Amino acid sequence: MFYEDKIVGEYFADILVGGKVIVEIKTARNLAVEHEAQLLNYPKAADKEVGLLLNFGPKPDIKRKVFDNF
Repeated sequence: MFYEDKIVGEYFADILVGGKVIVEIKTARNLAVEHEAQLLNYPKAADKEVGLLLNFGPKPDIKRKVFDNF
């Protein structure tokens, strides 16, 4: 991951679809605001534009976030 053109760490997506969509998988009782914030930060840091958050908790849930890297 980069910040101002400097390497600041590594990130390994749970699933990367077609080199374009980051899929983050959770097994939480409910999705929290922090999970969605985390999902929005991954595309920014990984230079991708779409992220999906899949929760396989008691009530399955899906969130889609889009970030424009331009």
